Amino acid sequence: MKQRSPRSTILAALWMTGWLAAMVLIAVAAREAGKLLHVFQIMEIRSLVGIVLFVPMILAAGGVRMMRTGNFRAHLARNTIHYFAQFLWFVAIMMIPIAEVVAIEFTGPVWVALLAVVVLGERMTATRIAAVVLGIVGVLIIVRPGLDHVEWGQVIALLAAIGFAGSIILVKSLTRTESVASIIFWMLVIQSVIGAIPAAFVWQQPPPEAWPWLCVIALCGTYSHFCMAHALRHADATTVVPLDFLRVPLTALAAWFVFSERFDLFTVFGAAVILSGNLLNLRRGATPLPVKSG
Repeated sequence: MKQRSPRSTILAALWMTGWLAAMVLIAVAAREAGKLLHVFQIMEIRSLVGIVLFVPMILAAGGVRMMRTGNFRAHLARNTIHYFAQFLWFVAIMMIPIAEVVAIEFTGPVWVALLAVVVLGERMTATRIAAVVLGIVGVLIIVRPGLDHVEWGQVIALLAAIGFAGSIILVKSLTRTESVASIIFWMLVIQSVIGAIPAAFVWQQPPPEAWPWLCVIALCGTYSHFCMAHALRHADATTVVPLDFLRVPLTALAAWFVFSERFDLFTVFGAAVILSGNLLNLRRGATPLPVKSG
């Protein structure tokens, strides 16, 4: 394995700081924007504003002509799944504590591992099986079926995590022929088109106080993954991915500070079990992909 310099590790940590800040801000901004506008409208504005914000990256990549693709069907499939997963994530944010949504979201690598076996034909190793079991146990601890009624928001958050996993599998396939800039460009364009019709039915003039939150969602959702990509350029996944696990306590603290949300010991323990499964998977070389809600 290539030896990394201390400077590279520091740079990776700095890029991960940007990723973590962006993902925490998205969760807070989604809750605030959801008080003022329908989720369909939030998502449509996020994509449209995202296109404008992404123009510098399009120009840096050689212009719109460099965004041409011969794999449009794969882009369409990926973004259809991602759109509905993102919709469910926004809905869950409005229904249950943010810490629970993020903790359940981290089951993403569990579903990625299962889908990779079914879709990509990858081998299900003993380590992956253990990680899957720990992920499922962690969710059961958080949701606690039979001990209390299951919140619909928890079910929706779990469905969102499964949807994001399906999206990641398709992105993994797309990266064989497409650039990162092209993948994000088509994400913004296709999701703008998909979301136009449902957004039209609920459209209203956004109040002035909604725009700062909408811009935060668009900016962080568009550029957060560049922070992750740069972090992975400067350090190995075994260094970078565990830092993403800090998103669970950081988001919980942000929700406590901004919304006075409390999180119980079941959520803390369940998140710890889920993350331990991810770490086990990571240490054995089956690197879990970062969860993408933005």
